[in-house]
Amino acid sequence: MNDFLKVLVDILSQPAILVALIALIGLIAQRKKLSDTLKGTTKTFVGFLVISAGAGILSASLAPFGEMFKAAFHVTGVVPNNEAIVAIALTEYGTNTALIMFFGMMVNILIARFTKFKYIFLTGHHTLYMACMLAVIMTVAGFTSVPLIMAGAVALGIIMSLSPAIVQPFMRILTGNDNVALGHFSAVGYAVSGLVGKAVAGKNPKSTEKINFPKGLGFLRDSTVSIALTMMVIYVVVALFAGPSYVEANLSDGTNYLVFAMIQAGTFAAGVFIILSGVRLVLAEIVPAFKGISERLVPNAKPALDVPIIYPYAPNAVLIGFFSSFIGGIVSMVIMTFTGGVIILPGVVPHFFTGAAAGVFGNATGGVRGAVLGAFVNGILISFLPVFLMPVLGNLGFANSTFSDTDFGVSGIFFGVLANHGGTIAIVVSLIVILAVMFGLSVKRKKNKAIEEEA
Repeated sequence: MNDFLKVLVDILSQPAILVALIALIGLIAQRKKLSDTLKGTTKTFVGFLVISAGAGILSASLAPFGEMFKAAFHVTGVVPNNEAIVAIALTEYGTNTALIMFFGMMVNILIARFTKFKYIFLTGHHTLYMACMLAVIMTVAGFTSVPLIMAGAVALGIIMSLSPAIVQPFMRILTGNDNVALGHFSAVGYAVSGLVGKAVAGKNPKSTEKINFPKGLGFLRDSTVSIALTMMVIYVVVALFAGPSYVEANLSDGTNYLVFAMIQAGTFAAGVFIILSGVRLVLAEIVPAFKGISERLVPNAKPALDVPIIYPYAPNAVLIGFFSSFIGGIVSMVIMTFTGGVIILPGVVPHFFTGAAAGVFGNATGGVRGAVLGAFVNGILISFLPVFLMPVLGNLGFANSTFSDTDFGVSGIFFGVLANHGGTIAIVVSLIVILAVMFGLSVKRKKNKAIEEEA
């Protein structure tokens, strides 16, 4: 049984396999030729592997930056990182996590089929992380065996449906259509960034992609060049503060510390370039393939895909968003230092992936100011939400890491507070009420459509 669950988790947590299977089902449902089906499925599979490879390169180049930052400025504390906390939790909650993940995906499909929330969440690794967090919280709340799996699966299915819905209005502004959704559990932060962008937009907001460089700096319009040079400056400065002895002894394996910093900066830019290439490949295949799912299995369904799919819409905002979010994390860390209690260190990886996206959405609604301020607020959110999340995670809350993105914080705190004040009954009632509201909104929408058609 455990071997089967491991294989199931391995399949469902891999976006490349999961999305390729969805593309295959969609193309078969459209009765495409065998050659077209094989081509679309394979390109979708390879495209997601390209995105994953780029993300891996980015994460690998950001890891030493985070270590240099801590050494340079002598800071210690808790680093939010989904991968790290899940690796710790799976040793105890692995079986429950696998079952919650599997049945949660079924709940997500049922909600998409029978309500107006037509989003099928396809980011497998984030689904795994959320399932793991829910397994912990439901255990701490007092659920056991089958009720634990049922409560966790329903909660996961609801979150997988609501998260894309929260950010979809801003996806429509960004993409100019309603064909694809965002499947990344930081939707609250992205929506807040979009709202901040609207609030600070003013008249005729200037997009980050229309920044006018002097003629002599025209080469900076190339996003790969601008990202590489900007990151090179940042890496070198932090390396100088960390010092050659620390970098060469602990990070660079003896390579000159400045050479190491420049290589890591260039590697970062290479990772972004690879991600953008993979995104173009996937979107060209998955959206047409998904029409088969939409037409035959879940009418009007939208694929909710991983966060890098939005980066090509505003490459400059990606970099601006990262820096702004990271600064928000630093400001939050300083505040925590003076107020006492837990200190959340700015994790470079979450600040890049969520900050970049927050910058893109802030730019879509408020131009440069929206990108800067929206991402800055995102940085504050992903710094302070973990402080309130950690107490509801039981013994896991005392680990040196915790969940990072906003949706983990919001949903974890919500269910954790319910567990503390009303136990299992409060959680069950809340799940029933949320499902009832979702179905009620869908019925109301159908009635309004029918009235409009009659008129």
